Amino acid sequence: MNVEIHIANSSYVSYAQGICDLIYESAQARGTGIAKRSAEYVAEKMEAGKAVIALDGDKLVGFAYIETFSHQRFVANSGLVVHPDYRNQGLAKKIKRKIFDLSRKLYPNAKIFSITTGLAVMKMNTELGFKPVTFSELTDDEEFWKGCQGCRNYDILQRNNYKMCLCTGLLYDPKVQPVQQASPFAKKVVKPVIKVKKNNKLFKK
Repeated sequence: MNVEIHIANSSYVSYAQGICDLIYESAQARGTGIAKRSAEYVAEKMEAGKAVIALDGDKLVGFAYIETFSHQRFVANSGLVVHPDYRNQGLAKKIKRKIFDLSRKLYPNAKIFSITTGLAVMKMNTELGFKPVTFSELTDDEEFWKGCQGCRNYDILQRNNYKMCLCTGLLYDPKVQPVQQASPFAKKVVKPVIKVKKNNKLFKK
């Protein structure tokens, strides 16, 4: 495997339809709902430098992109997908890290959030510092929730007045710094004992 993960730009727009197909086929295989995106929308994200794409040579093997909401106060990492032939090799985690780092660079003060039904995505987000939250703590931007209209579970979201669905909400708040735990392998600092001779007697200092 000789996969490279790139920050996308206009030179990658030819992959847009293939990305949409890969996202759709992945959702069908999992039997889970997913918000549909057009090839034009994906191409716009790449042209704006708000996406990452993983390639093995010229072959598309993975993708993820950034969306902003509520006047850029909230950022969503969306569309994470890996080609079936390249799964279970740690590639999804690398793509997730790349799009997360890009989000932090472009929008350092924004809260980053995700809604997902995938256990693997939940685990990756947790490792990056995301915390599970209720939908009320996510953006109230109507444009985000409109994106769920293509999901097969959209009626569940509507019935619950957009407060809950089958997805789990996850949030990374840059203002909340995690408590740093001391490593159990950290070396202890031992203060040296200095012996001083005084009046023909030894004293420890």
